[in-house]
Amino acid sequence: MEEATNVLFSIGPLEVTSTVTTTWVIILVLTLLSWLATRKLQDVPGPLQTVAEMAVGSLRNFFEGTLGKKYARKYLPILGTFFVFIVICNYSGVLPGAGHLKGFAVPTACLSVTAGLGVVAFFTTHVIGIRERGLKHYLASFAKPLILVVLMLPLNILEQFIRPMSLALRLFGNMYGEEHVTEQLYEILPIGAPLIMNVLSLIFCLLQAVVFTMLLSIYISEAVEEE
Repeated sequence: MEEATNVLFSIGPLEVTSTVTTTWVIILVLTLLSWLATRKLQDVPGPLQTVAEMAVGSLRNFFEGTLGKKYARKYLPILGTFFVFIVICNYSGVLPGAGHLKGFAVPTACLSVTAGLGVVAFFTTHVIGIRERGLKHYLASFAKPLILVVLMLPLNILEQFIRPMSLALRLFGNMYGEEHVTEQLYEILPIGAPLIMNVLSLIFCLLQAVVFTMLLSIYISEAVEEE
């Protein structure tokens, strides 16, 4: 219901909301920055290339903790994309005047966006699992242990559908709740609350991106392991 009230314009039968326009802007900005950072790579990097290299190195080290060096390097592009997109979406809510700009909305505070991320995470996990282990061996892993196959098979399959739902609902619930709690505190304490909440939001928004991508890396690790 809330999403319908944020319709800005329509393209034929498609309604374009403030969430969509904000997501478009974030995608364009990230695309532009990625192009600028990588179009002329140098041995002595400039400021933008230095930031990009530091980000890539930090993310690679982070994912090596759950995936190991081989798979962390191999699947860093998809995991890094998830992390950067989510953290920028989260941080868009702490921009000055963000809550008062027409056509602006925090994408990750919208369930349709986080649900989309959950669906992509679902297919990412299983495509990687099939790619690394082969379709036959990957599907057979859901029937283990064999002695309890009748019980474990439906539970294992159900778990695979619950995972993306939990990723989507966790991210949406935390960001939606944080956004509305902040608004209420601004009304109660308009002087002290903004500074305190902005500092806490910087930590909170980063934490949500870390949790989402860490869980996804764990799911991928389970999908690629032989036993």
